[in-house]
This record gives sequence, C-alpha cells and structure tokens, in this order.
Amino acid sequence: MNTDRSEKASALFKAGCTCSQSVFVAYADLFGLDERTAMRLSCGLGAGVGRLREVCGAVTGMALLAGLKLGSETPADADAKKQTYEAVQKMADAFKENHGTLICRELLGLDAAEGDPAPAARTETYYATRPCALLVADAAKIVARHLF
Repeated sequence: MNTDRSEKASALFKAGCTCSQSVFVAYADLFGLDERTAMRLSCGLGAGVGRLREVCGAVTGMALLAGLKLGSETPADADAKKQTYEAVQKMADAFKENHGTLICRELLGLDAAEGDPAPAARTETYYATRPCALLVADAAKIVARHLF
C-alpha cells in the first residue's frame, strides 16, 4: 500500500490537486469517501491553509486522515482525541525530521505568503521549482507507517 498511495499522492499533485487534497484523496477510498467529497473537504487546507503558507497542506492532509481513522465521534471522547493528537504529532514529527519544517513558506523558500488567494499556474517551471510532489509522496508514506 505504501508505494501505491505515495505514487497516487504525487500523481494527484502533478494533475493539479492541492497538497492537502493529494494526501487526503490518496487514502479517502479506505474510509468510504468518494473522490469528489474528499477533494472538496480538503481543498481549503492547500498551500499552507488557504494559501496563507502556514502549516503545509501535506501535513494537514495527514491530520484529516488521522481524524477519520482515530477521531472522536462525541464531544466527550477524550481518549479518541488523545489518540488522534498523538498520531498527528508523530506524523508531523516524522515530516519535520525529513524536511526540517512543517511550514509551507519555509518549505518553498518564501519569506512570507504572497497575499494573493489565486493559485499559481501549474506550468513546467512551477513543477520544476517546487518540492511539493515529493512532499506529498513522503506524507503518504508517513500515513502508511503510522495509520495503516
């Protein structure tokens, strides 16, 4: 599963998905989610949450998957919340160990967010200068190790 899901995440990103969509959609079928719903649910977390360049969308995609796998179904389920938070922290630590940071703008070498909500055009130059396809592939591998 590890390699297939990782390759799927990378392919989704290269097809135009956001980083969060790429990771989340690569596993959504395991939770009975159709691709359209998974795309919509994870869209706003792309580009460091709404293109704010904060926490990398690959990481937020992992967090969404942890919630689906382990999350609480009632407000009082503190144990499920704890399990979810532990999984998110372990996955985030693994990502940070591999890439040095969880912050989108730092991963991209930006000083600040661009301030424009419009996504960048997906061109050959875009893909050649961004580490995102590799980041989502790695995040998908981390999910496989920690959740499955």
